[in-house]
Amino acid sequence: MNLRRTIINAYFYIQYFFHKISGTGAFGRRKAVYINDPVNTGGNPLKAALLKHHVKQYNEAACSVATVVSVVNAIREKQFGNFVPIDQKDILEKVRTGNWKERMSEKGDNGKRGLPLPLLGEIVKSSLDAYGIGYKTVETVGAPKNPGQMEKTTTELKSRLSDFETKGDCLIIAHFDQGAFLRALNIPHISPVGGFDTKTGDVTILDVDPDQERSYKIPFDTFCKVLFSSYQLVLKSFGYKSGGYVFVKLLVS
Repeated sequence: MNLRRTIINAYFYIQYFFHKISGTGAFGRRKAVYINDPVNTGGNPLKAALLKHHVKQYNEAACSVATVVSVVNAIREKQFGNFVPIDQKDILEKVRTGNWKERMSEKGDNGKRGLPLPLLGEIVKSSLDAYGIGYKTVETVGAPKNPGQMEKTTTELKSRLSDFETKGDCLIIAHFDQGAFLRALNIPHISPVGGFDTKTGDVTILDVDPDQERSYKIPFDTFCKVLFSSYQLVLKSFGYKSGGYVFVKLLVS
């Protein structure tokens, strides 16, 4: 299993250096724009809470843990007011869905690390239930099987991003190819969406990767491309087929 992981890592590093030498990918035109100023919350309490409780992942596999902890603490602040925030260790001990804790370890769960999109959706729902959070629905949205459905999928996503930004009644967790627009490996990554500019269409990502010291924004079209792209063939044996997002619609008090 370690040999297979070594081979896969070598593949992604070769791909990274090819992009660097050829000036393609994130070394070309498709790259994120880092945000120097504090993200404007626009009076949105859920967005403000998400920024407040944003944390970085504790190891290279734990982007899902940092993301879900950030989301759970943000919603709990909005719904409950005074509360004791949880940390990444707390949630792994409490939520056992999908052998989450084991998948975050160095050896993984039978060699499988991180979370594919469908399992991420299950764990998000289990986490909300575990901490008594009220919600209307948790929906996992992957790449459409029929290319003709892409327009409908992206239109719905834009509407949901707008609702997050203007109404604060929902949240979006992105499962995307990080190296498509950042100078990083082209591997699946998870982080919460932190903002959406309804005028320009720019999407703000609150990246939980500790190497990303600042939040960044990307155009909506780029966001859709990296969100709904198919992952590398070498990852399919680990359950990674495509990116997508988990949509959480909250109860409105």
